[in-house]
Parts: sequence; structure tokens; C-alpha cells
Amino acid sequence: MKTIPLTPNTEALARRLVWFEDPAEALSDTIRFAAYAFSRATHEDMKLMRIFMTDDDLREALDNAPPGIIDPRSWAYWNSKLGRYPAPPMPVRRLD
Repeated sequence: MKTIPLTPNTEALARRLVWFEDPAEALSDTIRFAAYAFSRATHEDMKLMRIFMTDDDLREALDNAPPGIIDPRSWAYWNSKLGRYPAPPMPVRRLD
């Protein structure tokens, strides 16, 4: 999966979605960034994301999402939106 380039629009998006990190750092991990987008992005934000990510990219992001970022409602919505119903189990934190 390609990384999302740092442009004025994606920088603004990264500042809103992952406010606690530098935008370049937030965008450097596409799967993690997509996980934050699944939970926090508006429809307009996702339109921008869709310029850079296909349905297959979004499915890959869901399959590899870090635990604890996507809330249950967003998990169910995005899996359904991408043709996965019922949704697979959410990612869980493992304490080894």
C-alpha cells in the first residue's frame, strides 16, 4: 500500500485526525492513519482519503488496524460499507 502524500489538504486532514503527531509522521503509516480516519473522519475527509486509497486498500487497513483506535460502531460501518457483513472480530490488544 502506498503512503498518502503530504500535501496542503492531507496535512490539514492529518492535523485534524491525528492532532497529537506531526502530519508527516501521521501520514507515514497509512494503515494506522486510515484507522484514525475510520473513527474520526467526516464524509468530506473520506472523499479526500479515497483519492489515495482504493476499496482494497481500505480492506487491508481494516485487516491490519492497530487495536484500540477504531470504535465498534465505526468498525461495523466500514466493514459493511466494504462488503463485509457480518464484520469480523475487532482487533484486540494482547498482553503477553
